[in-house]
Amino acid sequence: MPSLPKPSNSTLCDTLPAPRLSRDTDNIMSSYADEKLEVPTLSRPVSDSPRPSVIKEPLRLTSTSLQQPPGRKLCVRHQRMADEGTNLKLQHSLDALSLEERGAVNAIWSSFSSSSHPRRALILQGLLTMCCFSQLSLLTEQLAHLIRIDPFTVLPRELSLKVLSYLDATSLCRAAQVTKKWKSLADDDILWRGICEQHIGQKCHKCGWGLPVLEKKKIYHLPGSPCPSPDLPSLKRSLEDSTDLVAPPLKRQRSDVLHPSSDIHPDLESSSSSSSLLALTDTKPAATTRPWKDVYSERMTIERNWRRGRCTVRTLKGHTDGVMCLQYSETLTHPSFPVLITGSYDRTVRVWNLETGVELHCLKGHTRAIRALQFDDVKLITGSMDMTLKVWDWRRGRCIRTLTGHTEGVVCLNFDSNVLASGSVDATIKVWNLRTGGAFTLRGHQDWVNSVQLWDSLKTGQSSASSTTPVFDVPGCGAPQIDPGKMLFSASDDGTIRLWDLTLRTCIKQFTGHVGQVQSIKLLLADECDEPAEVEIADLDQEERTLNHVVALDSSSPSLASTSSSSFVSDQSLASRPVASTVSKTKKPLLVSGSLDNTTKIWDIETAQPIQTFFGHIEGVWSVSVNKMRLVSGSHDRTIKVWNRDEGRCVSTLVGHTAAVSCVSLGEDKIISGSDDCDVKIWSFSG
Repeated sequence: MPSLPKPSNSTLCDTLPAPRLSRDTDNIMSSYADEKLEVPTLSRPVSDSPRPSVIKEPLRLTSTSLQQPPGRKLCVRHQRMADEGTNLKLQHSLDALSLEERGAVNAIWSSFSSSSHPRRALILQGLLTMCCFSQLSLLTEQLAHLIRIDPFTVLPRELSLKVLSYLDATSLCRAAQVTKKWKSLADDDILWRGICEQHIGQKCHKCGWGLPVLEKKKIYHLPGSPCPSPDLPSLKRSLEDSTDLVAPPLKRQRSDVLHPSSDIHPDLESSSSSSSLLALTDTKPAATTRPWKDVYSERMTIERNWRRGRCTVRTLKGHTDGVMCLQYSETLTHPSFPVLITGSYDRTVRVWNLETGVELHCLKGHTRAIRALQFDDVKLITGSMDMTLKVWDWRRGRCIRTLTGHTEGVVCLNFDSNVLASGSVDATIKVWNLRTGGAFTLRGHQDWVNSVQLWDSLKTGQSSASSTTPVFDVPGCGAPQIDPGKMLFSASDDGTIRLWDLTLRTCIKQFTGHVGQVQSIKLLLADECDEPAEVEIADLDQEERTLNHVVALDSSSPSLASTSSSSFVSDQSLASRPVASTVSKTKKPLLVSGSLDNTTKIWDIETAQPIQTFFGHIEGVWSVSVNKMRLVSGSHDRTIKVWNRDEGRCVSTLVGHTAAVSCVSLGEDKIISGSDDCDVKIWSFSG
């Protein structure tokens, strides 16, 4: 038997065996396997015959030809051929030929398989010259599939993830539809976490899209957790199914108007009262994690709805006169549901479960319209046209303290952990120290003070911790001592905005540019941190201590308004107090203002000049609200406009109120507005 040629050393891989003709070549197969030949041979050829003779028995693949022998080295393509069973398909095609034709075909295959790579290239070039267009077309069709290599079947997982990390979210979603292997890679949490970090809470530098943080998702109870109120499941509504409260709550709320002597809503006078609903408990939400792809998808849906102006609307009814102020919070640790508080010309403050629309409290005590309010985890402070401010325990629905001092109605207020500022019709601003009970008055505006905003220009996370004695607590001094760097913005009907240094108690800047009364101002830090601050979990003892501290104001001077500026401690004594030596980089905010000249402006704090002016409303702007992603304004023209801050254009206009929109509050996935039509509307973009 003539010996077959040995393969060249340039062979890069052991190719798959070609279909065999007989079992008699199994011994030859074993010898080729030892020599790392590429294919088994045909049956013994006869030297005098032009064609190789074959054994006439049924043609079939043997187990040896279907399984690669131990130690065979296959390239990527031949490994794929083994997986796809390509040889089995060729065997079926070979079975359709006559025995002579089978031998001829196998002779060609065996000769090519045993050739070196240079010899193979020469054979292929010769074959191509003999091919007609029909054969070339067949080659093109076959090569289009064969030439493709799935890189993720070759690369290690780490390199595959590195390659996929350069894709955007859309491309990753498309890659996940290719194969199961691709899907397992494209859905990897590492990839989607990187995309979330690139988009959530900030605008991506590549695509220009930013996604909401949705901090409430980190703090809320799980969707399946029981609700503290037994009445909530029956009153819970779908955003898509309803725009108003269902009939039973409406009747109960309207009956409350007929009985002004009751401070608590009739629905909640049972054993499961609103006090139990809002009181702090020890229940903590269970921790859970979700795939980062789901996190991204949820936020992308909300952002698309913002950009396309798609939202669902709910209406909360209960007030009997225009709603003048509101605030809501979704990050309270207790209760587990979001809380909305509204103030109205009907002299009441109403506390709502924002999730269900149920009214929890109706706080009464003011004798005239309520124009301003603000609340935190523990207290609620309201300002009224009856010239007073009231401090409430909003969880239990009781008034803690009444602050007097203004000679006209209180129009606006703003407080932080230590200081409360209030603006009045009497054109003055009063600054109250919540710790010592002291107060002083700022004068300079010529007309109503419509809005005030506090700003810690030197605020640092370690300044208060490193100071052994707070600079605002001066024993034996009734006048308020203010932390260095504490500033206050105020807007007035005189058309100006002023910046006050509360330590010096003087106006240091004046912003002019509006040609109408300035009704609302808001602050937004220009270099805000991407990650929101963690919300501390307060316990019942902490709540009581804070409330007692507020009540302790009663032990201060009989009349807070009687404190004169002459009793203030000198600047030298303030300078002698220990202050933190390390101060972080100052964060300069952007100032946003809305005016009755129909415009909204963004101001540079350093130059006191407007950066942008937004035109679009056809009547005066009563209220503005802003976050890192967008700006909204409510107007006397009964509309709410959503603005793109970077481009200075109106993204969408929300229509639904039948009277002037007097107050708006912007969230990450919703807008809440109050109007002179007595309604509170919730515009939800969460889909």
